[in-house]
Amino acid sequence: MTPNLGGPYSCAKKRAPQETDPSKLMAEALEFGKEEWDKSQMKKPCPLRIVVLILTAGLTWILGSILLGTHGSSFSRLQQLFSSPENAVTTEPRARKYKCGLPQPCPEQHLAFRVVSGAANVIGPKICLEDKMLMSSVKDNVGRGLNIALVNGVNGELLEARSFDMWAGDVNDLLKFIRPLHEGTLVFVASYDDPATKMNDETRKIFSELGSTNAKELAFRDSWVFVGAKGVQDKSPFEQHVKNSKNTNKYEGWPEALELEGCIPQRTVGTQ
Repeated sequence: MTPNLGGPYSCAKKRAPQETDPSKLMAEALEFGKEEWDKSQMKKPCPLRIVVLILTAGLTWILGSILLGTHGSSFSRLQQLFSSPENAVTTEPRARKYKCGLPQPCPEQHLAFRVVSGAANVIGPKICLEDKMLMSSVKDNVGRGLNIALVNGVNGELLEARSFDMWAGDVNDLLKFIRPLHEGTLVFVASYDDPATKMNDETRKIFSELGSTNAKELAFRDSWVFVGAKGVQDKSPFEQHVKNSKNTNKYEGWPEALELEGCIPQRTVGTQ
């Protein structure tokens, strides 16, 4: 029998048996038939080869798409083929934010503002006016008690910003700050931790004259945000107050933080 030097994938043709002895001839014929059958089986495509061919074709298609600059559209079509409508993610456009994060712009001759009280004794308050942060923990100008920013009601410029400790501080420091206010000065107030323990009658009266409704009943660890002005005739519409109560507190020992936003009309020079 002639040996097959090419192995199972050789392209050499196999010769027919040359023996003349009947028994040997029969044995060689059987051997020849078995080898031919094995060879035909090797030529049949196996499942693994089919998978390899499919993957190769797919990778070739993707690479060609990238090189031709059509990868984005081709890949998106491929995603559409394998994704169901239920799994499709639709991205909604983000709502536009205006000055100080307001959902809509303020009219002309108005100042946009946002005042956020402190959360318990952990997160400090914020006072924003016309997209400028007047007071915040980042600016390092807030503290326990009352955080107050005084603003020129005509041009919106910051006059002064200070915090007053209403638990262990001196209430006279607060009175010296709010007594000499000029007509038309805007007053932004945000509480943090405890806004009222050191408050006296004069302090409450001054805040009431600035337009506050809740200053008279402000108590230990209440949450309070307020925007008023010197010389207002009516009560301010910009005020929120939440009492410190064990039954309703959001935090252990403190009520929820408050957020106040809106548009304040600018004063004219003749009315200041």
